[in-house]
Amino acid sequence: MDLASIVGIFFGVGMILLGQVLEGGSPKQVMQVTAAIIVFGGTIGAVMLQFKPATLIGAVLGIKTVFLGHKTDSVGQIELIVDFARRARREGILALEKEIPNVSDPFFSKALSMAVDGLEPKTLYETMETEMATVEEEWKEKAEVWEAAGGYLPTVGIIGAVLGLIVVMGNLTDIEKVGEGIAVAFVATIYGVGMANLISLPIAGKLKATGKQIVKFKEMTLKGVLLIQEGINHSIIEEELKGYLDEKTRAKFVSPGGSA
Repeated sequence: MDLASIVGIFFGVGMILLGQVLEGGSPKQVMQVTAAIIVFGGTIGAVMLQFKPATLIGAVLGIKTVFLGHKTDSVGQIELIVDFARRARREGILALEKEIPNVSDPFFSKALSMAVDGLEPKTLYETMETEMATVEEEWKEKAEVWEAAGGYLPTVGIIGAVLGLIVVMGNLTDIEKVGEGIAVAFVATIYGVGMANLISLPIAGKLKATGKQIVKFKEMTLKGVLLIQEGINHSIIEEELKGYLDEKTRAKFVSPGGSA
């Protein structure tokens, strides 16, 4: 699980509610059903109008990766690529054909299969690059949905505030309704600005980061396959692929060892 996301959302909302309490208020004061209906309903409607259903579904399902994380074992992938490179140098790249069904990563399996089949490196790269671009675009679209919501939320919150003030102006003689109208006005603004900056925009940022992580992992994998196809020594391949690791992981990386 992505503890940073889970702790972050509860910490951010919790600190705001704590501040409300310290100011002498109560969390119940910012719980307005009417304001929630206006802000969230209006925002959802606007987002649905902007994006296609498939994109919306992808964006909602993408929340799973925000809180559960998306694990990519770069070290394990490098070790596997280096092992394949060592075997290809000894026995020829055709010896890797029997290993393709055992490769769990579909992208790696596809690229390796094309390399074993003798596809030209340029064609192989262009084919897999197209697939990477598609994946990158998918994650970008998921993030854009939440970015759009982050843009609409404050604006719809203002609409809620104006509606609340309209109620106030129409019932100046009824103190109870005046209070309700003012509450809706202020709470709607809080919902809009708060949800945009504490939930929607951070989710968009996390989805973008996840997409970049996935594409970087695929780039590393493709680079490894192309180097195997060229017949490059496994130790050189290892050093090149280690460049895709962050400094801390790179320092801890232990070479699988062996000789060509």
